[in-house]
Amino acid sequence: MLKVYLIIEKTMINFILIYIKVGVFMEGILLINKPSGVTSRDVVNEVGKILGTKKIGHTGTLDPIATGVLALCVGKYTKLADILTCDIKEYIVEAVFGVKTDTLDITGSILDTKKTILTKLEIEEAFNRYIGEYNQEVPIYSAVKVNGKKLYDYARQNIDIDLPSRRVHIFEIELVDDIKYDNDYYTIVKFRCLVSKGTYIRSLIRDIANSLDTYGVMKNLTRTIQGNFKLEDCYSIEDIRKNNYKFFDINNCFNDYFKVIVDNFLLNKIKNGQILDNRYNRDKILFFDQNNNLIAIYIKYDKNINKIKPWKVFL
Repeated sequence: MLKVYLIIEKTMINFILIYIKVGVFMEGILLINKPSGVTSRDVVNEVGKILGTKKIGHTGTLDPIATGVLALCVGKYTKLADILTCDIKEYIVEAVFGVKTDTLDITGSILDTKKTILTKLEIEEAFNRYIGEYNQEVPIYSAVKVNGKKLYDYARQNIDIDLPSRRVHIFEIELVDDIKYDNDYYTIVKFRCLVSKGTYIRSLIRDIANSLDTYGVMKNLTRTIQGNFKLEDCYSIEDIRKNNYKFFDINNCFNDYFKVIVDNFLLNKIKNGQILDNRYNRDKILFFDQNNNLIAIYIKYDKNINKIKPWKVFL
């Protein structure tokens, strides 16, 4: 009997280990400090492999050259990916003025150069011209689609195409280090900027350079803030491998949402996807169960302002 019991116990332990490995318990928001030299998709694939789940995605692409905050949604919380991209972002940027490349960053092919010696005053005046909203042309090397095809595909095939523009907002931009000069020919500038979703920092550098009658490319980029996500809360991929991480508190993702802890009666209604009375008088409501697990997000019902309807359900 003892031998049979030990076999059953060992089988159960193996089952639990497999259960965990496939990612059943791996659900939440995971903040990664993306390393340079890899794509955002590379990070998603690697972390998904470590956690043993394919149900994983990111909330905002970073260029391969870039580092910093990359928020990953794991398990049922992949439903939050489109919500968490709608945030203000902060970057620390290093730019080189006097160089033009096809990709608008230092990794691209050099198309032209121009001797550019800029003063601190000239740079700050140029920065100030871009505070506020403006129409920003999307870079040709980007994943934005035109006629169902990504722009970088046009670039790689040397196909000329009119680049789309989008309205972006530059909230803050300031120098964070002394200006440097490379061989008395290029000007190297390090700055911090706070921008809206959809802003391309490579394009911002190009536009600032144009206003200074020169060229400009991105040399380094670190995303330090994305909404409520901060660089100091991020983990390295090695941390994930060593199981040295915690999921981000979902409560801190939605500071502007009204939060409700449900009883069993309301829980059953939410499970059935019912439209509810808006007795909270709010446009967006987060519903949590008694264990503080997010179970649903409801929004105002467009057909009846006194009702709310399910938008994202996690049951």
